[in-house]
Amino acid sequence: MPKYLLLKHYRGGPEPKCEMVEMSRWTPDEITAHINFQHEVGRMLRERGEFVDAQGLSPEGAYVRYGGPDAAPVVTDGPFPEAKELIAGWYLIDVESEARAHEVAAYVSSAPGKDSEPIFEWIEVRPVMSEMPANAE
Repeated sequence: MPKYLLLKHYRGGPEPKCEMVEMSRWTPDEITAHINFQHEVGRMLRERGEFVDAQGLSPEGAYVRYGGPDAAPVVTDGPFPEAKELIAGWYLIDVESEARAHEVAAYVSSAPGKDSEPIFEWIEVRPVMSEMPANAE
């Protein structure tokens, strides 16, 4: 079965369906409901044998690259430090088809947000390369 990475965004996507209120402005109960929904998605995917992994991400982080055999690794904010706050987390799923990956992403998109309203956030569905591309030598 193919694997897909479902990327959750703090904000972004082609066009928001509704206003995205920063989580820092949510009540503790709204945050709990959102996190409980994410746990429920994980439980459902585990029951179906589709769950591989899931993680939430902090907006902090660093870009690192190899500095060469005689140098320390190069660490920086990166070329686009403002982009760090775009990806909130991800699910890695193993499903029978891209259509099923889209179905899961659509469900994840409906997570509750401010005032318990569904967020309808954009979820990026990206296939995971599991083998060499046919044209690679």
